[in-house]
Amino acid sequence: MTDRIAELEMALAHQARMVEELSGELARAFTQIERHEKALKELAERFLALEDVATPRPEITRPPHY
Repeated sequence: MTDRIAELEMALAHQARMVEELSGELARAFTQIERHEKALKELAERFLALEDVATPRPEITRPPHY
C-alpha cells in the first residue's frame, strides 16, 4: 500500500512540474504573439501610409455622356 501511495505522490509531483512548465511556455508564447501582433499592426500602418503616397488619387471627372 505504501508503494502505491509513493507512486501516486511521484506521479502527482511530475504532473505538477509539467503543469508549471506548460504554464511558463504558454506565457512566453502569449508574449511572443503580442509582439508579433504589434509588429504586424505597425507594418500594416506603414504599408497603408506608403500606398497613400505612392498611388495617386483618380481625378473626379464627369462621364462623357453628360
